Amino acid sequence: METYSFLRTLADSWALLALTLVFVGMVVFVFRPGGRRIHRDAAESIFRHETRPADPEPDHAPDNAPDQAAHDKETR
Repeated sequence: METYSFLRTLADSWALLALTLVFVGMVVFVFRPGGRRIHRDAAESIFRHETRPADPEPDHAPDNAPDQAAHDKETR
């Protein structure tokens, strides 16, 4: 029963303090002075390519597709 009492005391005091400090740290991190631009960019990222699809990435360009198809035939 001694172990239970020790862990209960530890959870009541130090764990509560640690969780409170983590919460305060997260709030400070979110509302820091330089974070507004980053959060706005993340919030509006889903609307970036609203009028047209995104440009393909260089390694996914259509001109690479025939080379991949030929490679797939050789490996089979």
